Amino acid sequence: MPLHLIKLCVGCDSVADLESWIKQKLKALKTGAKREHIHTTRMVPKRADDLTAGGSLYWVIRGEIAAREKIVAIEPFRDKDGIGRCRLVMQPKVIAVSPRPMRPFQGWRYFTEDAAPPDLTRAAAGSIATMPEPLRRELRDLGLL
Repeated sequence: MPLHLIKLCVGCDSVADLESWIKQKLKALKTGAKREHIHTTRMVPKRADDLTAGGSLYWVIRGEIAAREKIVAIEPFRDKDGIGRCRLVMQPKVIAVSPRPMRPFQGWRYFTEDAAPPDLTRAAAGSIATMPEPLRRELRDLGLL
């Protein structure tokens, strides 16, 4: 059973913002570089093998788990100041998930497969998946989703 990470997506207001941010980062890559989304974090996950065996990074956007990216690799390194850091290397494809409320927290957390929300395309056969994100959020806040 794969293990996942969950992290706050600070500065993004929607899944579309996250996708746009990733596209900008990919455009800035040097010619010939691998098309991977890299997120740098301070702490190195101790269970890296479990994460790279099919795990994803779930993003919390505006108080709800909203999207995920598949983790490809975890690369510990030291920055120019000698501080240990970690690159979370992910496929640059954002997959929307069935929204679920989540309180703020610091850093990242492990997230088990049974606690992970289903992908939105699998969770709803069309109606919820095609709804604009602000409408989905409003309906969830009203307790209708």
